[in-house]
Amino acid sequence: MIKVGVLGAAGKLGSAIVAGLEQEDDVEVVARIGRGDALETLVEAGATHLVDVTTPEAVMGNLEFAIAHGIHAVVGTTGFDDERLATLRGWLANARETTGETAGETAGVGVLIAPNFSIGALLMMQYAAKAARFFESVEIVELHHPTKKDAPSGTATRTAHLVAAARAEAGLGPVPDATETGIDGARGAVVDGVHVHAVRLRGLVAHQEVLLGSAGETLTIRHDSLDRASFTPGVLAGLRAVADRPGLTVGLESVLDL
Repeated sequence: MIKVGVLGAAGKLGSAIVAGLEQEDDVEVVARIGRGDALETLVEAGATHLVDVTTPEAVMGNLEFAIAHGIHAVVGTTGFDDERLATLRGWLANARETTGETAGETAGVGVLIAPNFSIGALLMMQYAAKAARFFESVEIVELHHPTKKDAPSGTATRTAHLVAAARAEAGLGPVPDATETGIDGARGAVVDGVHVHAVRLRGLVAHQEVLLGSAGETLTIRHDSLDRASFTPGVLAGLRAVADRPGLTVGLESVLDL
């Protein structure tokens, strides 16, 4: 039985994840952690795993606690740059080197960072990376509800990195853009050489399209999450796999063999 604590359980995404997990025979939600709740509750409840859908400000402290207490973590919170990932690798390496009684508890801790739990979104990112080497131009538009804290989204950032890596491997140069004047921000953010545009609109959940173009043709790859229930299958896949993947894993696609 996978005994799970959900951090951020009172939020819209967290509550949807709790509802989904409670339908599974091999998962027991043993702790629902909200803002201000003590992380020690995870240990007292006997949690073997946690799902973190909190905030970029809180997530590193949560993971430091999890690693120190031998709790596997599946993380949907955004805000992970190279520095944060390096910090996590350091914590996990220190845990593996721990000696004595604590070593057995922490040596095999797995942490999975998932920029998106939606399997459809993962496929969208993979298809975009496959297509990127065939097209001269590429831009990303991500669309979310207006209560989302970060922009661009973690999914858009991850997509841009995948697309940029595919373009570099194919020997493509910079995306063509003759813009010389404009209002600041009109061309969006630039992530790894790829323009990313963020829309925040009431009524949306989570949506992204990747637009690719060459002379005479365009290709649009789009994914829409219409309900937060769409994230539960990805969360479950992560929970069922993370204990067998000690150390840090970035991207749910590796768990799903995509």
